[in-house]
Amino acid sequence: MTWDEVLAYCLAKPGAWQDEPWEGDVVVKVGSKIFAFLGSESESRGSVGVKCGASREVADEWLARYPDDASVMAYIGRSGWNTLGFDGKIPPDELLEAVDASYDAVVSKLPKRERPT
Repeated sequence: MTWDEVLAYCLAKPGAWQDEPWEGDVVVKVGSKIFAFLGSESESRGSVGVKCGASREVADEWLARYPDDASVMAYIGRSGWNTLGFDGKIPPDELLEAVDASYDAVVSKLPKRERPT
C-alpha cells in the first residue's frame, strides 16, 4: 500500500477529514478526534499510527505478530496506539482492519453531537 492509498481509505470513512495540526504532519479526524496519524508523505516511512486496543496489553498483540512492522507510538502508546508499517509484512487487509478499528474506537468515544450520521 502507499501513503496516498491509506490516506484515501481513511478519508472515505463517514465524517472523516484531513488536518495538519503540526506543520506538515497529516492526521485524519472524525469529529474533533484523531483516528489516524500519517505524518508527512515524504517522512512517514510507510506507516500509520492507529488505536490498536483499549489498553496497552491488547495493542501489544500487534507487536508480537509483527515485531519488525509494528511499534508503540511515542507519547500516546500507553493508551493502546501503535505505528503500523504498510510497506512490510502486515497484509493490506489487516492494516485496513486496524484503521477501521481505530475509527470505530474513536467514534464510540465522541459526544453524540460529533458522531457521523
